Amino acid sequence: QVQLVESGGGLVQPGGSLRLSCAASGIIFSIYRMGWYRQAPGKQRELVAALTSGGSTNYVDSVKGRFTISRDNAKNTVYLQMNSLKPEDTAVYYCNAYLSGSSRYDYWGQGTQVTVSS
Repeated sequence: QVQLVESGGGLVQPGGSLRLSCAASGIIFSIYRMGWYRQAPGKQRELVAALTSGGSTNYVDSVKGRFTISRDNAKNTVYLQMNSLKPEDTAVYYCNAYLSGSSRYDYWGQGTQVTVSS
């Protein structure tokens, strides 16, 4: 059974920092592309950051220079370090594990709320 369990969300003031974690089980973590998505009220879910098994990263333009995605394959965990947070970063953040090849595998966590407000 595949599980992705996010943690680390919460309420933070503008300019503050949070680190999200996503612990995976039931998959060969190291071969998956891991990503963080977010969905704000009334908006579509968007890819925030992704990290391939080979170490390549990509970020949505709005978080470049502020957010950093990383992974620890020994702990089956992916992180999202979020600095200089803005109110527009407020959303539910979801962890994603994706693998494509002869078959496609796409798994999601339950989400963690991030609220940036004074």
